[in-house]
Amino acid sequence: MASIKDYILDVPDFPKKGVVFKDITPLLINHDVFQETIILLSKDFQNKGITKVVGIDSRGFLLAAPCALLLGAGLVPVRKKGKLPREVFRQAYQCEYHNNEIDVHKDAFTPSDKVLIVDDVLATGGTARAAYELVKCAGAEVIGFSFLLELGFLNGRAQLPNGPLISAVVNYQ
Repeated sequence: MASIKDYILDVPDFPKKGVVFKDITPLLINHDVFQETIILLSKDFQNKGITKVVGIDSRGFLLAAPCALLLGAGLVPVRKKGKLPREVFRQAYQCEYHNNEIDVHKDAFTPSDKVLIVDDVLATGGTARAAYELVKCAGAEVIGFSFLLELGFLNGRAQLPNGPLISAVVNYQ
């Protein structure tokens, strides 16, 4: 089988000039590659007692949901500001091309929850760090992180706490 990386397309100047968007649609529509990716993102966490998997808005949802099913855990959506209907914790962050805020429902976690945070791309680490802070604010424990792509040249790992961090494709350029 081809590499996971072969199923990710670069789209220059999207969503704005100078940004190279990583289109994961070819990966998602290929059952075998998608399944291989989900197994890779989950396997190191199978015996870690994960009770909740966080999916970060929006492409993180596509990866986190099957990871949660594979791990026998619940799925917690972390959404952009204003998209959740009930009381939330909110965290501001800065990433490679914008500032934003993300929310999680205040009742999404219990203090006994062990959490895996999943997203599509680790770039500067701002979004993942904000999700980490939300989980901590809610009183749960972050066990690790899983990403489809890691843009190593942006050094996003430096923004995250030490601990398990899985990237299906590392140092993607």
